[in-house]
Formats: sequence, C-alpha cells, structure tokens
Amino acid sequence: MINMPVLVVGGAGYIGSHVTRMLSESGHSVIVFDNLSTGFRESLLHGEQLVQGDIHDSSALNRVFEKNAIRTVLHFAASIIAPESVKLPLNYYTNNTCGTINLLKACADHNVKNLIFSSTAAVYASPPEGVVSEDSETAPLNPYGSSKLFSEQIIMDVARSNGLKYAILRYFNVAGADPKTRIGQRSPNATHLLKVCCEAALGLRSKVQIYGTDYSTPDGTGVRDYIHVEDLSRAHLLAMKYLEDRNASLTCNVGYGHGSSVRQVIESVRRISGTDFTVESSERRPGDPPSLIARSDKIKNLLQWQPQFDSLDQIVRDAFQWEKKLRGLLH
Repeated sequence: MINMPVLVVGGAGYIGSHVTRMLSESGHSVIVFDNLSTGFRESLLHGEQLVQGDIHDSSALNRVFEKNAIRTVLHFAASIIAPESVKLPLNYYTNNTCGTINLLKACADHNVKNLIFSSTAAVYASPPEGVVSEDSETAPLNPYGSSKLFSEQIIMDVARSNGLKYAILRYFNVAGADPKTRIGQRSPNATHLLKVCCEAALGLRSKVQIYGTDYSTPDGTGVRDYIHVEDLSRAHLLAMKYLEDRNASLTCNVGYGHGSSVRQVIESVRRISGTDFTVESSERRPGDPPSLIARSDKIKNLLQWQPQFDSLDQIVRDAFQWEKKLRGLLH
C-alpha cells in the first residue's frame, strides 16, 4: 500500500473519476477535491475521501493540504466545452486559468512536489496537415484552448521558480467508459459527439447534428483522434510514476495518432447499437479545426504508454453499454 495521499482536483468528473478509480486500484490513498458542479459522488467507487469544495476557495484548498501530507496533485477541474467558451470567454478564463493559479498557490505554500495537469489538443493551431506534435504551433482557435495554454505557461513559470515537477498531458478526443460499466460520462445535456449519438440511438434525442460537411477531409466532416478514457487514465498513472522517479518535467500529447470523422463515429454507433437515428447537417461552429490528430511518439517513448483500447468500435461499444446502464437497460 502506498500511504502518502494523492490529491485529485476534479476527481468526481468524467475523466477524473476514471483516474481516481485506477489510483485506488493501484494501492494509492486518494483524496478527491470537487465542487460536484459537473462531478458525481456515485463515480467514486472505492471509498475515496471526498472533500466538497471549489478550486477558487483558497481556504478550503489550504485546509486539505494542512490536514494531509500531499506530495502529488492531479488537476482536472475545468470547463471544457469549446463552442461554449466562444460565447462565455470570461467564464473559461476565470474557471480554468484563475482556478489553476489558485491551486498553484496552495501547492507552492504546502511544498507539493509533482503536478499532473489536464490540458488539451485545443492549445494547437489548426495545422494544414491535421497532425500535431508537442512542438507544433500553439495558437488556440477558442477561449477554452487559450485558457488551458495560459495555464500551461503559468505552471512552467512556477516550476522554474520553485522546483515543482509537472506533467502536462494534452488530451485529444476522450470518449468511452469503463469496460465493466461501473463509471462513465454522466453529464446531462452533454455535447460530446459520441454521447449524443448513443443517446439518439436510445431514443433520448430526436436527432444528431453534424456541424460542417464541407471541410477538406475525406468525407467533408471534422476528423478527430478519439482516445478511450481507460488508455488516457493509464497515462496519468505512468506520468505520476515518471515524476516520482525524479525525472524531468514533460509535456505530452495523449492520442492514438489516427483520426475518425464525424460520419464514421455516427456509423459506428448505428452499427453497434443496431439502431438508426436522424442526422442533420448545419454550418460549422466557430473554433472547430477541420482535423486534429496526435503525434504520440513522445508519450510512448518516455512513459512506455501502450494503448489497450485503440479501436473506434471498442470506444463506441463501451460508451453505448454505459448509456444503457444509466437508463436501466443493461441486462
């Protein structure tokens, strides 16, 4: 058993809860700090200590650090809907960037050694070839990406000043659910394409909207690098071990290195669910690049990360099974 507790900020949310589960199953003592605005108590499976609090509440954060000898923090707390960020930029800079600053202050005050930061492929510019490495140009197309990029820079500046070690993980399109259907995406009114499609297949939505069919992609719809939440979660545990072994800080893409189009996702859901549903097309949304795919050599080489669920159909199957369980339809 590993006795020194790990603090998971935003650990009751979709991705945070999967990482929390893996940490607990690996023998770590886990403290989850979450305001439960988008997270759920039910997603914490192993009796993890839950402290309900907001990342902007310095007193609440400091109390957690004062009561526990925390060496490592994993930071997931953020607003994450790119199109919404175009309409509500101040909300995203306040919640994501200012929230990170507040957490970093508490980490500095309590001598935290390691930080794993949940970042995003939205920090990149729209590359002509659609593929990005960690050295590709960073020029976000929306405030969500900008809020995360600013947070990355602040983390690096703080690390230079006090010796904090960090792992910045730039996620691509996270999807799927725990293959044992214990946890998954619970958020109501979700905007994630795969969840929307699964809900449509179950008759919970009247249609699925395709935003843009005239992109310079093979079928005209946007292409994304979809990564199973289980593979993404395992990357966090590997990153934590990497830092604990006193390696240098790092920034890594977390994606599979190949993409699927919106139409391909829709067809996979139709095939696996055995259900047809209405699909309509509309104009592009602001802030959406045509294609965004990871180069993931760095994380595979440095962290020895080996994806185990690299299949669109596997991602769809696990997501659909989870949606059925949520509705009491899984037997």
